[in-house]
Amino acid sequence: MNYSGSCHCGNVKFEVEGELNGAMACNCSICERKGALMWFVPRDKLSLQTPEQDLASYTFNKHVIQHRFCPNCGIHPYGEGTDPQGNTMAAVNIRCLENVDIAAVPVQQFDGRSR
Repeated sequence: MNYSGSCHCGNVKFEVEGELNGAMACNCSICERKGALMWFVPRDKLSLQTPEQDLASYTFNKHVIQHRFCPNCGIHPYGEGTDPQGNTMAAVNIRCLENVDIAAVPVQQFDGRSR
């Protein structure tokens, strides 16, 4: 299935392909503050509709995840990194997707604070 998404102001737009069968809520210091619900897909399944230079990026701790956000409205629509097997992944904030019933998506809790 294909989904469209954006930040609040619409400056960052993207499309993502995949089956949205669940999301993850992480309690690390940044995810807990953002309130993001992340859906992990291979990075090549996320297609930016916005020029790369229109996004900002933030890293912290081990500096392995690029937390991508809109420099205008501050919303974090996705992050980029690699999974434990070395595959390039995107962590899409499902709260930024259009026409998704968030309450119907199963959410798994992840203890990122302890890592």
